[in-house]
Amino acid sequence: MTINRRHLLAGAGSLAAIGFVGVPAFAAKLGPIGLQLYTVRELFQKDPVKTLETVAGIGYREVEFGGGGYDSMDHAMLRRTMDRLKLTAPSVHIGYDALLGNFAKSVAMAKTLGAGTVILPYMTDEHRTEAGWQAALPNINRFANDLRAAGLNFAYHNHDFEFTVKPGGVSLYERLLRETDPALVKVELDLYWVAHAGEDVAAWIERLADRLYAYHVKDMRPDRSMTAVGAGGTDFAALFRLKGSAGVRHFYVENDEAPAPYIPDITKSFQTLRALRV
Repeated sequence: MTINRRHLLAGAGSLAAIGFVGVPAFAAKLGPIGLQLYTVRELFQKDPVKTLETVAGIGYREVEFGGGGYDSMDHAMLRRTMDRLKLTAPSVHIGYDALLGNFAKSVAMAKTLGAGTVILPYMTDEHRTEAGWQAALPNINRFANDLRAAGLNFAYHNHDFEFTVKPGGVSLYERLLRETDPALVKVELDLYWVAHAGEDVAAWIERLADRLYAYHVKDMRPDRSMTAVGAGGTDFAALFRLKGSAGVRHFYVENDEAPAPYIPDITKSFQTLRALRV
């Protein structure tokens, strides 16, 4: 197969240009489609059981916990609800401070929810300097190592700042990759934020192939704002057909800015991905 690199450029506002030349779409469909529950955090915080029931009713088979106050809820109850609805939570988002200060509690929470992977979802402003980042990297390695000892895997979830903040000309993301153990620190790649940073999404997928655990799937409008999958210009089929995507195990819909009442947004995203020919 010949790939035309012009069609693999995925900078800010140009995701619609991703595509293969002369490569047909195949009838194969994605496996279980997941939802990052941060998308419906307001609904989840008010009524987690009803929200999970609604998510399962749409057709989602996986969820990823994040936001909505889930960390302070009854995790055994959430697990029973998921079991009843035939939902699984392959991974959970747990913040840096929680992993640093409440590691044992974080492990217990992840295991109760049935997760096999802990995701570090965000790094606050104090870490986004050369000194702050370099101080955090050993802890990130330690989290991954200690989680492995506890029977859990670990991955890092990006936003755009990891690519745009470049102390000494080297991005925070590059430093993360260089200074963490690739066998232990995997990647949950947020496709939208990579593009929002002006990066070539396809090139990053190919480079990160051996470290990719999951994708966060959200679409981009021409003005670079987030939208439901299928309401923007991203050619997800082309991205998912890349060789580097072969090892991705989970495809989590997420829209940080989904408009109320939220359910139409996650329904459109699910239906778009379910019909996707990759």
